Amino acid sequence: MAEITIAATKRTEFGKGASRRDRRSGLVPAVIYGHGEAPQHVALPLRELGIALKSANVLLDVVVDGKTELTLPKSVTRNPLTGILRHIDLVIVRRGERVTVEVPVHATGKHDVDGILEHINNTIEVEAEATSIPQFLELNMDGLMAGNSLYASNVVLPAGVTLISDPQMPVVHLSERSTVVEEVPVVAAAEGAAPADGAAPAAEAAKS
Repeated sequence: MAEITIAATKRTEFGKGASRRDRRSGLVPAVIYGHGEAPQHVALPLRELGIALKSANVLLDVVVDGKTELTLPKSVTRNPLTGILRHIDLVIVRRGERVTVEVPVHATGKHDVDGILEHINNTIEVEAEATSIPQFLELNMDGLMAGNSLYASNVVLPAGVTLISDPQMPVVHLSERSTVVEEVPVVAAAEGAAPADGAAPAAEAAKS
């Protein structure tokens, strides 16, 4: 998995006004906590943080006043319209300890072409060593027929990684294509039938 070093600055001002000033300066407010440590309020460079977060479950070596904390992103808040980072929570981890995380699932292989693939869950929850979290897990769909599903238990797990999600949690489902053609009945007007209310008889309509 990816491990990236990033420099942080301590935050001494708080509140919405201080957060806005940080963001205007290209910084993202953050909190570092865990392992019995007092929470640290810091600011991280937006550009570097954005690049780092492109890797799922990236480890961040956050350097604050010369001290480095190994952290894992726990909660990321973005602007709902622009997607720009607004705040991040980082939890302190130790090398060798096991953590529970959500890992993306990549579906591979060829399924029945007559089916419509539905991704029910794009991630599954697993437990792994903090420094050995897989960036993604693979789910082989070879031979999957329309009408069937594959589950969390079908995902291939590397050595040392334990499934936490319900093994029967569906990950993908291959729906059957509908072959029913809806017939629209055509009602022909009977010869000599009375016209509908407000409608002129055909002979009068022809004269007008």
